[in-house]
Amino acid sequence: EVQLVESGGGLVQAGGSLRLSCAASGFTFDDYAIGWFRQAPGKEREGVACIRSSDGSTYYADSVKGRFTISSDNAKNTVSLQMNSLRSEDTAVYYCTAIPKDTLLFRLRVFNPGKYRYWGQGTQVTVSS
Repeated sequence: EVQLVESGGGLVQAGGSLRLSCAASGFTFDDYAIGWFRQAPGKEREGVACIRSSDGSTYYADSVKGRFTISSDNAKNTVSLQMNSLRSEDTAVYYCTAIPKDTLLFRLRVFNPGKYRYWGQGTQVTVSS
């Protein structure tokens, strides 16, 4: 059974930090890149960050560059998202998701949610101002 289990969400004040973790199982971790998406109430799901461990590449949405850092521990099949300098607009449900690492035109499609194969249940992040 494929599982992506997120943890680490919660309530934090603006300017604070949170670290999200995603534990993956049930599929060949090395064959996938792992991404984080988020969805705020009334808004579309948007890509936040992605890491493709096979070549070490990372991708970030412009809105989080310089504040969020994605990392991977392939030995443990986990991916983390360190979120610093949090803002109220970062409030959302954050989802861990997996996309085949060899997806054609990967760099163009990295934040296309339709290209991702597996999804976690999400974890709530609330930033109070």
